[in-house]
Amino acid sequence: MSAALAFLEVQNVTMKFGSLTANSDVSFSVEKGSIIGLIGPNGAGKTTLFNCITGHYVPSAGKIFFDGKDISGLPPYVIARSGAVRTFQIVRPFKEMTVLENVMVGAFLRETNVKKARDIAERCLDLCHLNEVRDKPAGDLPIGNKKRLELARVLATGPKLLMLDEAIAGLTSTEVNEAVDLIRRLNRQEGMTILMVEHIMEAVLPLSDKVVVLDGGVKIAEGPPDKVIYDEKVIEAYFGLKFSQKLMQLQARGLKNDE
Repeated sequence: MSAALAFLEVQNVTMKFGSLTANSDVSFSVEKGSIIGLIGPNGAGKTTLFNCITGHYVPSAGKIFFDGKDISGLPPYVIARSGAVRTFQIVRPFKEMTVLENVMVGAFLRETNVKKARDIAERCLDLCHLNEVRDKPAGDLPIGNKKRLELARVLATGPKLLMLDEAIAGLTSTEVNEAVDLIRRLNRQEGMTILMVEHIMEAVLPLSDKVVVLDGGVKIAEGPPDKVIYDEKVIEAYFGLKFSQKLMQLQARGLKNDE
């Protein structure tokens, strides 16, 4: 069975909180070595799905397989040690600890030797362009560097699957470009498989090999970015029914999308 599974396989996952259904029968796969964008309007259920995959929530129904193993409902630390790790929308560094010490915390997931953990942390700081602030208290960093720190700490765990929850949101245009370059480098040079939730379409679409679109907790589209962005359901979810209908009329008349 495991031979037929993708690197990450989400199968018919439903997550309910009482009478509220946050995710409903969601299925998709992430191939090893790919970058997958998980997109959708606010309240679509993207972060809830991340929480199910990483063990913060136990799905009400469905299964999640990672690297050939069923991880459904396993504790977060077990899933993290298996190689599936995530960042969070709201960054919460250990404020009184230095940037280097924060990243070493991530390294200690696997490494008990302090010197080796420091070596790992220093390499991650270099990858994320944080060497200049390595000895500063993490609480003193601006938001851009705090996002880099969040990523560096996760990288120090030695991930196989890197899950980014709005890691680019809130950054300046320059910082967005730097973050996109880093994510591309992690994928192409470091060989990491990446699943990312992001609202900044001009960042996530060029990066992604495939996008999965959620709306109201339901998957409404899946496929290559250049196909999915013209899906009527996706346009309606983001821009509303009237815009969707107008665009469909233009396309039916053979006009370009930018007219």
